[in-house]
Amino acid sequence: MASTTRQFARVALRTTTRRTAFVAAPRQILRQGGRRYNSSEAGKSGGSSSLIWIAGAAAAGGAGYYFFTQGGSSPSIKEFKPTQKDYQEVYNVIAGRLEENDEYDDGSYGPVLLRLAWHASGTYDKETGTGGSNGATMRFAPESEHAANAGLKAARDFLEPVKQKFPWISYSDLWILGGVCAIQEMLGPEIPYRPGRTDGDLSACTPDGRLPDAAQGPKHIRDIFYRMGFNDQEIVALCGAHALGRCHKNRSGFDGPWTFSPTVLTNDFYRLLLDEKWQWRKWDGPAQYEDKKTKSLMMLPTDMALVQDKEFRKWVELYAKDNDAFFKDFSAAVVKLFELGVPFAQDAKRFTLKSPNA
Repeated sequence: MASTTRQFARVALRTTTRRTAFVAAPRQILRQGGRRYNSSEAGKSGGSSSLIWIAGAAAAGGAGYYFFTQGGSSPSIKEFKPTQKDYQEVYNVIAGRLEENDEYDDGSYGPVLLRLAWHASGTYDKETGTGGSNGATMRFAPESEHAANAGLKAARDFLEPVKQKFPWISYSDLWILGGVCAIQEMLGPEIPYRPGRTDGDLSACTPDGRLPDAAQGPKHIRDIFYRMGFNDQEIVALCGAHALGRCHKNRSGFDGPWTFSPTVLTNDFYRLLLDEKWQWRKWDGPAQYEDKKTKSLMMLPTDMALVQDKEFRKWVELYAKDNDAFFKDFSAAVVKLFELGVPFAQDAKRFTLKSPNA
């Protein structure tokens, strides 16, 4: 099976992607022949005549859900409180769908799942306490239609069959779990996960403009991230996620991948920023950079700001030299990002979910 081949190659991928940028083709070869399913098939779950789901139970998220069990002359109500094992089952299904659905972009839905979790969290305002990953308000317009969220319907649709299979998990917990799964399945560091988010309604939608504008410079970057409570080091660490995925002209207006391995997380984003020669791209789209050598990679103005600003640059240089340092700081910053604005219960604990493909 193709999935077995991919599992066998994971250790090799971890090594080779940090030594050379040209790994996209081998990764694609590993994905050839993989089984594919329609979303409707992946979303099927075993039913039972003895279970009747109560409407609205899914909104409880980490607080648990209720169901009827028919016994004797009248049904009884029991409370279900999900455990780490239950969240691991959700993780496994997401990871399985990532392996089975390899038709998106460069061969993985992983980057867009991470972007969904990022954008759901990055609306947080520490002064007002609004926004953040609690609520999953991107389900509603106008937030779903904000320019920065263009294309994220693909990620929400990808996770919908998982939600149908596990109706007890809130959308907001699911989206973050999807981001955690994406990072780890794309060979990134472990990201401790803490559930407990509940879904909000339309009234909790945040105003447009809280997410970064890729055409801006250092001041804008700091304004956006300082509002969330991050410092310069955390900002640069989070930007390392640009090792993954690509921009789309029909969404952001920008076009192209940042690295040669857009479905494997490494410190290549920083290395390429420093090592390659970058020039303005001559095209009919917004101002963006291209690498002078191959003209197949791109950098955004906000990316180049990380090497133009001396305080940002020192962290770029550190992470370019030390992938372990990048992974350590990236994991810490992502955990902080994913928990912004969440009123966790006092006894809520983080735990680490494991890849079924390890």
